[in-house]
Amino acid sequence: MSSPALPSITTALPTEYRERLMDIAREVNHPAGTRIFNEGGHADRFWIVRSGTITLDMHIPGRRPAVIEQLGSGELVGWSWMFRPFVWQLGAEAMTPVRTHEFDAATVRTMMDDDPAFAAAIGSWVGRVLAHRLHAARIRLLDLYGPYGSGSQNLL
Repeated sequence: MSSPALPSITTALPTEYRERLMDIAREVNHPAGTRIFNEGGHADRFWIVRSGTITLDMHIPGRRPAVIEQLGSGELVGWSWMFRPFVWQLGAEAMTPVRTHEFDAATVRTMMDDDPAFAAAIGSWVGRVLAHRLHAARIRLLDLYGPYGSGSQNLL
């Protein structure tokens, strides 16, 4: 169901920036079945999965939410914190017990404002994740609702 995984934070960010980010991390656990955030809610934090599986879903009017992707160890959960109006574009739920590193979005945005090189590294990482998630959502929705389940085809 998920598309190929993106590089984890250990390969997505240079060591210096990864260490600066991890210095402000808070360890947070989510029991299986916990809603981590809902589409349309205020995006004031983000997470990096340490262990377990998180599903990303999208509200489909008149239907059950469509699971777009499953995230695992080292993956970024949440990108909406970086872009005004800071509203979640997807929902997220702990599929299994999940251990995460949690980050306060306002703190990270301030760090980005103070250091353009750090901002560029974080922006590039989040941009790659955003592009990946958009592609995964397109494929999944075509698989679910396309005329022939055509999402997994290479459509031009």
